Amino acid sequence: MNTPLVIPFVKASACGNDFLLVDSADVEGITDLANLTQRMCDRHNGVGADGVEWMYPHASADVEIRLINADGSQAEISGNGTRCVAAYVCAERGTEKITIQTGAGLKACLLTARNEAECEFEAEMGEAVVSPELEITLGGKAVCGIPISMGNPHYVVFVDEYLDNWQNEASAIQRSSQFKQGVNVEMVVVDGRHDIRARFFERGVGETQSSGTGSCASAVAAMSAGKADSPVRVHAPGGVQTVRQVGSTVFLRGWARLVCRGEFFLS
Repeated sequence: MNTPLVIPFVKASACGNDFLLVDSADVEGITDLANLTQRMCDRHNGVGADGVEWMYPHASADVEIRLINADGSQAEISGNGTRCVAAYVCAERGTEKITIQTGAGLKACLLTARNEAECEFEAEMGEAVVSPELEITLGGKAVCGIPISMGNPHYVVFVDEYLDNWQNEASAIQRSSQFKQGVNVEMVVVDGRHDIRARFFERGVGETQSSGTGSCASAVAAMSAGKADSPVRVHAPGGVQTVRQVGSTVFLRGWARLVCRGEFFLS
């Protein structure tokens, strides 16, 4: 089978968390998607993105997606990446309820508002698994956080304010032997019963402007610790997302925008 020389893509962004969306049919013959993802996501020599959502047909969902991070590592799910795919499917098919099979299970996204190129969706993110507070030691300093799974691993640390070097601490947390599969780190400031601020340091990417599952983990951690009540607005550099919890089910609402279409040239 011939390797394609040109790969069509759509670039989308959800609160500054940007992804390339690529149809699997357009990469037939390419076996090393990790390397290709790294090349496409390079912000100087490629298109630039936090990751690629590779889209596949699925028998019982609108689409199946497999996420590869900018560094070539695989991830179970991105809440923002899933919403970007929902915006694409909505634009292509004109449907308002989109079902997406992810590495963390089937997710349903419901269109709640539209403004030109932007679409707002609420996604049912499933149940959060909250573990007891975990203390880790970094260079003699104790750090306490709450491990949470949203289908992917998170470690939420509450802080009074952000230090200038918070990224260094988040990176050190990721390297801790406590997290065998790696971890997404959230630094969270609680501003009120329904408002928190979050900064995200994600596996395979580093600092990001936003995170869907990270926003869910941050809000759930704040609620489980008695610091906030549902719904919780999660304020991040890329924008605001709203997390609500009904029983044990977590819902995430936020905007996604289709940025452009293009072609990536293989050389």
